[in-house]
Amino acid sequence: MKRLSEVSRREFMTLSAAGLTLANSTQLFAVSQKEAVSAKTPPPVSPDQALHDLLEGNARFVKGQPTSPRRSPEDFRALAEAQYPHAVIVACADSRVAPEILFDVGVGDIFVVRIAGNVIGGAGATVKGSIEYAIAELNVPLIVVLGHSGCGAVKAAMKHIDVKDSLPGAINGLVELIKPAVAQSHGLPGDVLDNAIRKNVELGVERLKQLQPIVAPRVKEGKLKVVGAVYDLRTGTVTEL
Repeated sequence: MKRLSEVSRREFMTLSAAGLTLANSTQLFAVSQKEAVSAKTPPPVSPDQALHDLLEGNARFVKGQPTSPRRSPEDFRALAEAQYPHAVIVACADSRVAPEILFDVGVGDIFVVRIAGNVIGGAGATVKGSIEYAIAELNVPLIVVLGHSGCGAVKAAMKHIDVKDSLPGAINGLVELIKPAVAQSHGLPGDVLDNAIRKNVELGVERLKQLQPIVAPRVKEGKLKVVGAVYDLRTGTVTEL
């Protein structure tokens, strides 16, 4: 009996030691995993650098010389635990406007919010909340309001601005949000549609710069830049306003 109890004690000590070793190994593994994730965290990018990188990417796209596809399953898996975008792109939902392609960026580089007419004022919590999330939680240093040539939503606003008709469904409400840009661009020299598209972008930029309580303070502190740009469907060029 004495021998059996001694064996039991030995087994108990051996199992306890093994359990402790396993627990320590698990802890070390968890720490190493955290260190690996933090090691992959890219350094912060300034607003000016983020804008420069986007325009450089667009220049490559225009030349037909893309260098940053990074869209393979492996690239997606690498960002499964976290994302570190350098810019918010508020773009039109138009099928011909694909920010990841025209800026020659890969997965995780930009945080894209798309809505017909790239409207900001009156767009509601879904659009503004998406933008604020990127700023507050992801520390994105740049917002680009991106309009494009031949925008159908702006065309509709121009067509119906002086007409007392009503478009079907929620389309009417969307067009109403763009009508102020059409009215304010009236009488400017140049193409009337191009002027309205530019004014729509400019109004969006000004609205975001004043958006409390998240965006406006960061703009004032110089931690965030808000710019407008227009994408030319024919040439592929993005022109900053």
